[in-house]
Amino acid sequence: MHTILSHPVLIDCRRLFLRDYEIFINIGVHDFEKKAEQRVILNVDLYIPFVMNTPTNDLLDEVVDYDFMRETIKAIASQGHIELQETFCDDIVTTMLMHPKVLAVCVSTSKPDVYPDCYSVGVEVFRIKPA
Repeated sequence: MHTILSHPVLIDCRRLFLRDYEIFINIGVHDFEKKAEQRVILNVDLYIPFVMNTPTNDLLDEVVDYDFMRETIKAIASQGHIELQETFCDDIVTTMLMHPKVLAVCVSTSKPDVYPDCYSVGVEVFRIKPA
């Protein structure tokens, strides 16, 4: 994670985050995963240039609202069964990068209930908006 934060494009950015957001969704490629919703834990970091995310009047519309992260995830998850966590992550990142103020996004998903012998399995994606 530290290598991401040292990227020169992100120097003048504010990082907004959503930690350990737990949802239940239809995700997975195995038959046992397709029978019921699974618990998925998400973490999101949004990087927004200070100039676009520093309030001068203490108003919500001057910044990116945290609800944007939660609502984006809920909307993508509600579109039906998702086979892969990679697809889920990619769709979230792509959608969040469409926000005009967001410069970069890091999203991780993990499924903590898949295997009994490990805490979780997951994937992380980091992307910077093309210049």
